Amino acid sequence: MDRALSMLILLAKRGPSGVTELALELGVHKSTASRLLAALERQRFVEQAGPRGKYRLGFGIVRLAGATAAQLDIARESRPVCVRLASELRGTVSLSVLEGGGATAVVQEPSTERNWIGLRVPLHATASGKVLLASFGFEELDDALSRPLQRFTAHTVTSPGALLADLNRVRDRGWAAASGEFEPDLHSVAVPVRGPGGRIAGALSVSADGYHLPPAEFQRTARILTEAAAEILDRLQSLAGP
Repeated sequence: MDRALSMLILLAKRGPSGVTELALELGVHKSTASRLLAALERQRFVEQAGPRGKYRLGFGIVRLAGATAAQLDIARESRPVCVRLASELRGTVSLSVLEGGGATAVVQEPSTERNWIGLRVPLHATASGKVLLASFGFEELDDALSRPLQRFTAHTVTSPGALLADLNRVRDRGWAAASGEFEPDLHSVAVPVRGPGGRIAGALSVSADGYHLPPAEFQRTARILTEAAAEILDRLQSLAGP
């Protein structure tokens, strides 16, 4: 992994380069450099620049940069909305995105000793995760449910059938909830946040203990979050222009 990253950095600095040049720069055998380039080429991170066999950065890098830019946009545009919601709902408000098979918070308001930003939480045991999981296509969902579902508390849903039923409810009503499923007495409600193209770009959630966020308040909370998600979409669309 380190050598592959070093090779990408070299190509970014040097421009199109041959296998021999790259091997010398990295201090590896030419065959090792060839294997690294082949692996990177399969992911479209590099491509051959022409008949002379030199390599350059490929479209896969652009795809990654675009995904990163989109995450930066949604984080920046959702932050003021999250600040207002945290005050209104008296809980911890987060904006999470799908990352590495989990839900990762990119915004959290207010800042507390318990910092969730950058932490990957399970999809099946959190409200944000369920919102993201409910957006999966058939094959993606089948793959996600083919692995054992880890139990975190006595309330964690570990049956694929029960989770599928829960996800159907999420799709029908437009919001998800979790009650002590990831941590005891941590309740959360989440709604999808869509990007300008209509695809689900993230999940907006609020979390609190059972006293401050009892199940009787879930539906009302979801309505407030849904209105806030629409505001975030408006802000993202304004970036995209007419």
